[in-house]
Amino acid sequence: MLNLANYKWTKEPQQCNHQMRSTTYQGRSDIRFLYRPSLAKKRQLVYVLTTWRSGSSFFGELFNQNPDVFFLYEPMWHIWQKLYPGDAVSLQGAARDMLSSLYRCDLSVFQLYNAPGGKNVSSLGLFGATLNKVTCSYPLCSAYRKDIVGLVDDKVCKKCPPQSLRLLEDECLKYNTVVIKGVRILDVNVLAPLMEDPSLDLKVIHLVRDPRAVANSRIKSRHGLIRENLQVVRSRDPKLRRIPFVDPNHKVNKKDGSDYHSIGAMEVICDRTSRTLRTALNPPNWLKGKYMAVRYEDLVDDPIKTVRSVYRFVNLSANHDVELFALNMTSGTTSSSKPFIVSSRNATQAASAWRTLLSFQQIKQVEDYCHQAMSLLGYERVRTAGDAKDLSKSLLSVPKL
Repeated sequence: MLNLANYKWTKEPQQCNHQMRSTTYQGRSDIRFLYRPSLAKKRQLVYVLTTWRSGSSFFGELFNQNPDVFFLYEPMWHIWQKLYPGDAVSLQGAARDMLSSLYRCDLSVFQLYNAPGGKNVSSLGLFGATLNKVTCSYPLCSAYRKDIVGLVDDKVCKKCPPQSLRLLEDECLKYNTVVIKGVRILDVNVLAPLMEDPSLDLKVIHLVRDPRAVANSRIKSRHGLIRENLQVVRSRDPKLRRIPFVDPNHKVNKKDGSDYHSIGAMEVICDRTSRTLRTALNPPNWLKGKYMAVRYEDLVDDPIKTVRSVYRFVNLSANHDVELFALNMTSGTTSSSKPFIVSSRNATQAASAWRTLLSFQQIKQVEDYCHQAMSLLGYERVRTAGDAKDLSKSLLSVPKL
């Protein structure tokens, strides 16, 4: 049995004695870009395909904490911010093009989405950089060590010297495994050109979660997802029939608008998820052997088994410290009230919270949008409000994938 009592989990920095150096960004005009060494053969590239509020921040940490992985967190955030208010579907091509550059360790693509006349983007200017083990560890910063498992304290990492993207590119080239986690690619078919590219060995891990739990978490995080919800909702098909948002006796209140967009976005998300699942069920040549679906509920139920399975899929060696980290993060005694923060929590309790927090009308609306994806993934529908609140009844069955 694993004994977590003897294992220290801390956000305290792991000091490194090496001297740090800071350099200015040279930009793509730097002649060094013309003579960069070619990437090593058989470099394993991984994209974590998922959506907002699916437990992806925690899942991403399973790679961020691995000393053999170069990890990037939500790089396409920069595209959505720069091209706002573009709708989600219209931004898919730009997101794929960014991935094509990043998997080749060409980070100059971030400059394309910088503010006009703004300063060159630095290592700390990337979204999520102050929680990243690469940017906050030697040789870019002395606050942490990449080989020691533990969450990064963003307040500590913000004190690191900002480094040029060129230095971060040099770090990227040192790794044999590059993992990018993102919520802004909506459909695995968008990635087909990259997966067909013989110079890229790309695999996709599709992290999924019960859509009703996703919707509940989106409502809970509504203020942090206002722009994203609007961009996704703008992609809805105006010709489709939609069931009413609330029952006729409902008294309208101020938060209904944000709840409407939070749940309304599920229509687009589930439609695109269904497209991915249908492709995975009858995979074309470019996807065969390169796709793996992971249910969030299975991850939190047996984190060690899931981590080992995922690592095998992407050709990473088992890592005992990461397994302990995953177990600790899912076996806490509380449920977090802070969205977007990775912390130790009772993940099983959090996974079923939607059953008591969503109204029955909200549940039925999500099921109406998402029934195809739910059927393929083994999420059973509820017949009555009582069924939803009866936590003794499991709503999980064997997925068809």
